[in-house]
Amino acid sequence: MYALVKLAGRQFKVSPEQVLKVPHLGGSVGDAVEFNEVMAIGEGAGMKLGSPFVEGARVQAEILRHGRSPKILVFKKKRRKKYRRLQGHRQGFTEIRIKGIA
Repeated sequence: MYALVKLAGRQFKVSPEQVLKVPHLGGSVGDAVEFNEVMAIGEGAGMKLGSPFVEGARVQAEILRHGRSPKILVFKKKRRKKYRRLQGHRQGFTEIRIKGIA
């Protein structure tokens, strides 16, 4: 069984006991979080699709850790104009474990 969940404007396909990195969520390590914006739930012939969300469906998860992704470099240049800009960025994330789909 799996579910499609909307988090921070992105969609994630999750299944029980899966560990995944999502955009930074509030809360501390060990806290339980619940996601109510479930767009699809089930598997095979028993699949339920929402429009846009499945009523009464929810996904429970546990926060494992917070962190930051590796640095990416954003470099802009206009040739022959002496224009160069270099900027670094590290996106924050939260690692969660899916406990159950209901």
